[in-house]
Amino acid sequence: MPALPDSPVDPAVVDLLGLVAYGELLAFDRMAADARLAPDLPRRAVLSEMAAREIDCYRRLADRLTELGTPPEVAMAPYVEALQGYHDSTEPKDWLEALTKAYLGDAVADDFFRTVADHLAEPDRRLVLEVLHDSHYDEFARREIRDAIAADPKVANRLSMWARRLVGEGISQAGRLAAERPALAGLIMGGPGDRAGVPELFERLTTAHTARMAEVGLNN
Repeated sequence: MPALPDSPVDPAVVDLLGLVAYGELLAFDRMAADARLAPDLPRRAVLSEMAAREIDCYRRLADRLTELGTPPEVAMAPYVEALQGYHDSTEPKDWLEALTKAYLGDAVADDFFRTVADHLAEPDRRLVLEVLHDSHYDEFARREIRDAIAADPKVANRLSMWARRLVGEGISQAGRLAAERPALAGLIMGGPGDRAGVPELFERLTTAHTARMAEVGLNN
């Protein structure tokens, strides 16, 4: 049985760690499956390595939740439906869609978590920041998408539409979670009861997403 923390645990912290943990668990499942879409073994290996990192990050978050006295499955349960719904509605059909989702779709979630982590105390702030996606794999995805567009410029239009769908679905689910989890919404805005800044946050997420699209040659 885990030792209880010395002071009362903020429910918002458990909410956020549960959300990030379930996101990492789903990312592992998705990347492991998407690796089969790779056109060759080296690319398959890279995506498999990305999946392995996700499960390592999940384990760190699960261990922290246990330290705080909350079973990981309990902390993750409120997010199963929303996050599973996002992934079910954005299942890639090929390698390039899988890479675009890993690069652009996951980056929206990372931006969201970075913003919220600013309101956490240590060590939870550091933990959330450390489990965000590795820039090494981001560069791999950027290179693959750019090379595909250079080889066939028509690919840009298809992937642009896919990227817009990813961000639309992601922000829609994030808004739903903010509405359903008051403690988490309060943490997002740095204090309870202030919902006015949520649309502003989502606007910033969309702006950052648009900039990333431009980096790889996709159209807004």
